[in-house]
Amino acid sequence: MIPELGHLALILALCLALVQATLPMIGAWRGDRQWMSLAQPAAWGQFAFLLFSFACLAHAFLVDDFSVAYVASNSNSALPWYYKLSAVWGAHEGSLLLWALILGGWTFAVSVFSRQLPEEMLARVLGVMGIISCGFLLFLLITSNPFGRLLPQMPTDGRDLNPLLQDFGLIVHPPMLYMGYVGFSVAFAFAIAALLGGRLDAAWARWSRPWTLVAWSFLGFGIVLGSWWAYYELGWGGWWFWDPVENASFMPWLLGTALLHSLAVTEKRGVFKSWTVLLAIAAFSLSLLGTFLVRSGVLTSVHAFANDPERGIFVLGFLLVVVGSSLTLFAIRAPVVKSQVGFALWSREMLLLVNNLVLMVAASTILLGTLYPLLLDALSGAKLSVGPPYFNALFLPLMGLLMLTLGVGVLVRWKDTPQKWLIGMLTPVLLASVVLAAAASFLLGDFAWAVLATCFLAAWVVLTGVRDLLDKTRHKGLLKGMLSLSPSYWGMQLAHAGLAVCALGIVLTSQESVERDLRMAPNDTLELSGYRFVFEGTRHHRGPNYEGDRGTIRVFEDGDEVAVLHPEKRIYTVRGMPMTEAGIDAGFTRDIYVALGEPLENGAWAVRLHIKPFVRWIWLGGLLTALGGVLAASDRRYRVKVKTRVREALGLAGQGA
Repeated sequence: MIPELGHLALILALCLALVQATLPMIGAWRGDRQWMSLAQPAAWGQFAFLLFSFACLAHAFLVDDFSVAYVASNSNSALPWYYKLSAVWGAHEGSLLLWALILGGWTFAVSVFSRQLPEEMLARVLGVMGIISCGFLLFLLITSNPFGRLLPQMPTDGRDLNPLLQDFGLIVHPPMLYMGYVGFSVAFAFAIAALLGGRLDAAWARWSRPWTLVAWSFLGFGIVLGSWWAYYELGWGGWWFWDPVENASFMPWLLGTALLHSLAVTEKRGVFKSWTVLLAIAAFSLSLLGTFLVRSGVLTSVHAFANDPERGIFVLGFLLVVVGSSLTLFAIRAPVVKSQVGFALWSREMLLLVNNLVLMVAASTILLGTLYPLLLDALSGAKLSVGPPYFNALFLPLMGLLMLTLGVGVLVRWKDTPQKWLIGMLTPVLLASVVLAAAASFLLGDFAWAVLATCFLAAWVVLTGVRDLLDKTRHKGLLKGMLSLSPSYWGMQLAHAGLAVCALGIVLTSQESVERDLRMAPNDTLELSGYRFVFEGTRHHRGPNYEGDRGTIRVFEDGDEVAVLHPEKRIYTVRGMPMTEAGIDAGFTRDIYVALGEPLENGAWAVRLHIKPFVRWIWLGGLLTALGGVLAASDRRYRVKVKTRVREALGLAGQGA
């Protein structure tokens, strides 16, 4: 009975989404306040029904209701309860329900915390988000119902969750990623609402920007979690594979980065209005494209969910409708929001424009490398693989250019900057960056131009930020001046420093890593990069739903034991699928990474050993960047008194007065 209630709740959520998508939009067009006021209760009701539906599906997993086809395909009675809960979004239908729930949550948040917007604007924003909800709820109900039954012949047990997904990464990675994906729908809705109203001003950018910052931070955090998950779970020792599904989340993040900077210019100077709208449309469109790639079966990936052409056609149709109608509206209304303000060559506006162009080109190169093999296969049947050499050759130089312009862009002023003053600010930074890069390259040992260039760029980004900080605090004193700076400024500094740390981690671990594949029998030893590895053999053990062999490898440095690693080779009993669990000794400046391959004769194993310098800096930098976005969103000019907004949402503000 509970699954049927969950299905009914989805239908009721769709009905409220239809109300939200139509009546408030008509009310904004006619100036009818009563119709516009329907947007908020419709959004609240839709979110409540989606939350109830999600709870129904979670209940079916936790009580092992294998009469539900989705539960039977993705769970098992021996599965630990926390994996049963994460299995709710472990495959296509449940992950789509999570997507719809998060979209409903974002809509609810906008309806409560954006009440300071003009009534017509809020009605249009919620109306656009209602249209998006209608598309995804129809997708759920027509092609991907998670509550379908297997009656009257229900299985006695389930097929189990994919062993790749039986990990903490599944618990945190998809929700974070979806919060970012879906969060860009808010920026998209604001952009479309502004186009419909014919008004795109600094106030619009100021209220749109915090939503975009939070969504961008969630997406960046989700990408970092996905990289970390792949690193320790897949047993290859890699952290990024330029996989099409990885690219599908990275492209919206790049355009979201451009959108944030464009919103800043629109808010401060009232320029780039059309560009900002176009970036908002493009970022959300790439989120929908990622949905199509993951769920259509057009590609093969360890991340891909579905292999159903019907689903692919539905998502492609929805993508074409959203993108086509948005770009048509943009073409019609763009002249209305045309900017009239000018700026000089050496100005912050110009440097941010260059920044946006670099990010747009970078996203376009990734899009081309991702889609070209699919289009070639569809049109001619020819098979072509586009791998890391293509992406690295085009993307990495663009990121170098981005970091160069970033350093200059932090120091230049709005409208115009005296060149003599700018040269005086940059000269000591340039000299210090060269010295630090040379010293770091020397300390790291083996010379490599890539390492030298990256150390220079990282120093350049960090030191220009420091130079700007010193310039802004020169009249008040360093400590007092630092306390007077806004969270938005500190968020920018933290995000830029995170980019520098991430770049260092990427290049240093790529250039300096050492790996070795070999056969090791019990008591065998190996010397590698100053470490001695001693293999003590394996022992068989059983888990809740698997059995496996657990190895023991002791690691010594200069005669002292520094780590005891326990890599595993598991067989999950229901699916009979082998999995590798790496043994990792994590450190700030290096990881020691060991994985078991295949068993060989006489107790020997194929073993993979890695020494990975600075690999943790990749994820540290990503986390710093995401935290910078959250800090910027907390700026006082974006703050809303939560208690007051909730009381207003409940209709109690008048009583409190």
